[in-house]
Amino acid sequence: MSPLARWRRRIAATLAALWLLPPALAQDCPPPPDPQPAALADRGPLWEIERDGRRSWLYGTLHVGKAGWTTPGPRVAAALEASDLVALELDPEDPGVQRQLMAEALRPTPPLPPALARRLADALRAACLDTRALAPLHPAMQAIVLTLAEARRAGLDPAWGQEGALARSARDRGRPLVALERVEQQLAVLLPRDAAAIAGLVERTLAPLESGRGTAALARLARAWEEADVATLADYERWCDCIADDGDRAAMREMVDARNPGLADGIAALHARGARVFAAVGALHMVGEQGLPRLLAERGFAVRPVPAR
Repeated sequence: MSPLARWRRRIAATLAALWLLPPALAQDCPPPPDPQPAALADRGPLWEIERDGRRSWLYGTLHVGKAGWTTPGPRVAAALEASDLVALELDPEDPGVQRQLMAEALRPTPPLPPALARRLADALRAACLDTRALAPLHPAMQAIVLTLAEARRAGLDPAWGQEGALARSARDRGRPLVALERVEQQLAVLLPRDAAAIAGLVERTLAPLESGRGTAALARLARAWEEADVATLADYERWCDCIADDGDRAAMREMVDARNPGLADGIAALHARGARVFAAVGALHMVGEQGLPRLLAERGFAVRPVPAR
């Protein structure tokens, strides 16, 4: 294999860390979480939405998880079985999505301020990530991979996130899989091109990790999702240790609330075509004044929580 081919494979493997992080590179680094499967149970917030005499479902997902969390509990399994199609933000296993992600992640970006660049490099090394393999990537992508590495300290892994499992479930059941967003929309938020926006995103990622409270916040978020604790999810900005000022608050709004009207319109349009939709979107999109349950109610849906069994 040529050096260029080896380099491309290393980059591809690094980008795959969005869904499956490579093994820890040293014994004192966070190992992969315990692979023992969790007990089968209902997890995550689920709503039944009804309009025009037809039901669809809205499910809040988590991008990381524990072994066994990818097996749906009884109420989610029943909703999937009764649906005609599955709608996700994006299809994580779509080769076209992966190609666009790689192309954007490898585009040149303005350099980080030197002090911030050193902080990011130090954090990557502390997480046992290959800084040489990560160096060509957009700094925000490096920050995403760092966050997922930190999730391992909370016993969580992107290999057991909900999106990939739901995409595979849709294919196994012969259900169409529909993307509610275009990859360009997510990349514009996740991988900004402006120097100040890039630096702000990296700073917002590093601050809770450096304070030592990032792992606890991830664990609390996962617990709230697992227990379908919508009240705790709605209060995320108060306890996440990720909102220090109005800039952080605005960035959170751009990441979550600003996308919700388009997501709600997409779900409503699929339902209006006669399909029974199982729509699965990140759990933080489900809460607050601009949460999807509220926006769908404004679009004429009767929205009812489906309690865990």
